Amino acid sequence: MGLTVSIIAAIDRFTDFSGRLLAWLVLAMALVTSVVVVMRYGFNTGSIAAQESITYMHACLFMLGAAYALKHGAHVRVDIFYRGFSPRGKAWVDALGGVIFLLPMCVFIALTSWNFVTGSWAIGEVSTEPGGLPFVYLLKSLIPAMAINLLLQGVAETLRALNVLRGID
Repeated sequence: MGLTVSIIAAIDRFTDFSGRLLAWLVLAMALVTSVVVVMRYGFNTGSIAAQESITYMHACLFMLGAAYALKHGAHVRVDIFYRGFSPRGKAWVDALGGVIFLLPMCVFIALTSWNFVTGSWAIGEVSTEPGGLPFVYLLKSLIPAMAINLLLQGVAETLRALNVLRGID
């Protein structure tokens, strides 16, 4: 009982910390986007690397922020029935959804993306654009990282639902 609560708390702390850290990317994206716009329309020049960095930050925000969104209930949910369920009914849906759908999907994404990512690392994949960022392999690494982060938070959410079912809030 105590171990389960400790595991949930540790995963939640990690997810909250990484989510707050990722939130700073929104500010960085806004600043870099402003610089790109000023460079393009104010000085008639541009930077492919700056434009690609916006894409990288956007990818980080959404891929690594998925676990944070799950923890805080920010994912899109078709809750025509769910919203009317009792806490115990919601716990059943969350536990079954985690075990049947979320956790296997995360494992599937992590496993199927592995060769894609390791192949990119092996060749040190870089942008095909002249002046682009030489870190495409890092961008592709977000795929299994997202799956692992989401898997961890999925475990916490599933354990939390099981605790509700066991009467351990």
